[in-house]
Amino acid sequence: MLNQMREPLRNVHMQVVEHIGTSVVRCEVQPGEALPSEAKLCEIFDVSRTVIREAIRILVGKGMVESRAKSGTRARAPEYWNQFDPDVLRWQLAWTDIEAYVAKLFDLRRAIEPAAAKLAAVASRDVDKSAIRAALERMASAQSTPDYVQADITFHKSIFIATRNEFFWPMAQMFEVALRPSFDISGPGDHRDRAVAEHREIFDAIVRGNPEAAAQATHVLLDHTTGDLDRIRAKKQNPVLRRPLRSCR
Repeated sequence: MLNQMREPLRNVHMQVVEHIGTSVVRCEVQPGEALPSEAKLCEIFDVSRTVIREAIRILVGKGMVESRAKSGTRARAPEYWNQFDPDVLRWQLAWTDIEAYVAKLFDLRRAIEPAAAKLAAVASRDVDKSAIRAALERMASAQSTPDYVQADITFHKSIFIATRNEFFWPMAQMFEVALRPSFDISGPGDHRDRAVAEHREIFDAIVRGNPEAAAQATHVLLDHTTGDLDRIRAKKQNPVLRRPLRSCR
């Protein structure tokens, strides 16, 4: 009985989280601006105070709002948001400039992924190597772009897990959301054979326990991936990639 009652409540307050979170990302509520009062939010969403309080608690945890007794609940600036949170990532992807987003993501990938591969070459266990190998084999045998993209994402996620360093693991969890836009762009390209071979170089270096080779192979992959994206974007002239940049600044 309790389980049956809990799920509808979760669905309702997550709908409120979705609406408020999206409004903050879209700058409909500016940083420092107060949200409507609790009573007004209950009226707007036609829900109880319990639902509103749970939704606000979740948004506080995501760093998107702060709630104080005397000043109410206020939106926070983007630098305070949990940028690795899947919801925050998803909301931003829906409303930001994709081209700028992909460029920033590659800045992060160049800084982090070679280091992750290097650590994985030293710390990975047999189960980790098996997961990376399985993803690589799925990439090589993929018959459709969605299958290839999913296998590619899993490959990179598995390397972060293989570091056996819990501070790298959140990166693995955010990859499903964060990497998909750039992978969806590059997935249909004619460079798959080369890309699979470059992923195999990373895997082989990890299996050999050669951290420097793993890092270097990752650098090569990222350099070529950047070039692939540039060529595909130029060829497609995709208007979705050129959405106006939205900023709360």
